[in-house]
Amino acid sequence: MEAGEERYCRMELQYDGTGLHGWAKQSGLPTVEGLLEEAFLTVLGSAPPLRVAGRTDAGVHARKQVVSLKLPKSVDLHRLRASLNALTPPNIAVLSLTRAPRGFDARKDAVSRTYRYFLSTQEVVSPFWSRYCWRVAPGLDLERMQTAASLVIGRHELTAFTPPDTEHVFFERSIYRCRWRRLGKDLFFLEIEADAFLRHMVRILVGTMVEVGRRVRDIRDFQELLEGRPREEAGATAPARGLFLWDVKYRRPSGSSET
Repeated sequence: MEAGEERYCRMELQYDGTGLHGWAKQSGLPTVEGLLEEAFLTVLGSAPPLRVAGRTDAGVHARKQVVSLKLPKSVDLHRLRASLNALTPPNIAVLSLTRAPRGFDARKDAVSRTYRYFLSTQEVVSPFWSRYCWRVAPGLDLERMQTAASLVIGRHELTAFTPPDTEHVFFERSIYRCRWRRLGKDLFFLEIEADAFLRHMVRILVGTMVEVGRRVRDIRDFQELLEGRPREEAGATAPARGLFLWDVKYRRPSGSSET
């Protein structure tokens, strides 16, 4: 297909990661990319390469995921969106499929991503929440966890918060916001915004902050982890089910950011 017959497009998705093996296509396993590719093959006879803002892991959800792709100019984007939604499972929703500026790259053009991680200290978690939060024992000191979260803001060497067997080469990340927020007496979430994230970064941060909240790790120790300490010195990796890719921001032509 000649370049002149194609146009750049932007697709926005939501998905429930329960039962999915993450974004990236894997042979014989249900993934978001793989299921979308099958749908594109059915409708168009071929599947365009998909560039994604955040490559979520198995079991992780997305409230807002952004994908860049190129499609033939002859394709009716509204009808294609409807077809994709009809051909993918109900836990994947294509919210929009629109034209994008030439050269748009969902990954490279993003200026920040925001994740939320949900925790519950309820004795019994509602079945409407159980797939979307990590249930931990009551008695967490949220004030200590808030102090730990505030230390994360800034630029840090975050080798302690990603597995050592990783494709990452650079481990410094700029964290713009990091704060715990309550949704009720026993339900709360960490909201964290950064330029980019390392694999398992949010989940290991949460697991380590829970140790701070349980008073089995002190604040100074947590702060030292932000200075390039090895992975084994940080806490456990929190379960995937509590994590959501919540938002992705892009630079507007005027210089401000859009969500």
